[in-house]
Amino acid sequence: MAHLVETTGLHAGYGNVPVVHDLAIHVDQGEIIALLGANGAGKTTALLTIAGAIPALGGQVAIAGKPAPGSLHRRAKMGMALVSDDRSIFRELTAWENLRLGDGDPAEAVRLFPALEPLLGRKAGLLSGGEQQMLGLGRALARKPRILLADELSLGLAPIVVKSLLVAVRAAADQGTAVILVEQQVRMVLDICDRAYVLQRGRVQLSGTATELRRSRSEIEKTYLASTV
Repeated sequence: MAHLVETTGLHAGYGNVPVVHDLAIHVDQGEIIALLGANGAGKTTALLTIAGAIPALGGQVAIAGKPAPGSLHRRAKMGMALVSDDRSIFRELTAWENLRLGDGDPAEAVRLFPALEPLLGRKAGLLSGGEQQMLGLGRALARKPRILLADELSLGLAPIVVKSLLVAVRAAADQGTAVILVEQQVRMVLDICDRAYVLQRGRVQLSGTATELRRSRSEIEKTYLASTV
């Protein structure tokens, strides 16, 4: 049976300069995988290529065993949602207007993140970083996406906010969504994901179940350090 999302021999980058090399990963319905690694390891480039936001330089992205259409828009129509590192919000619109622009029920986003309710009339650009992230993720999850791609949900946020975001992602996966998370917060993400891939200079250096990788934390840390020299 085909994986819901699978990359084979994927090369990705900008212009003709590859950043990601020969990437082979997969995720199934109801599963969370994480892409881990230091800054510059190629995590975000890989995620954006899987989303269709940037074209692949080689290899293939497949959805349910078939080559994925080329553009972000067409992949979104197939049930893929992307929460990018800019939090995927419109800062000049109110939180309520942001939710209404999504394909899902705004009330579902508020149910997932009750802290948004008193903020619905406020411009998104005036919200705190955590509130913006809840808004972007809540709008994406309200669509009940088949596939969720999320880039650095934890970036710059307090641990208690990150925990609420990851709990919502885990709940979505438990209801059938396939999730690919790009993260640097190794401990937090290994607590909620099923499997992970550790990238170094655009290549997978380690992979395994979350349980296996929790036992290999020192090896993961060495991979992070090696990426910075």
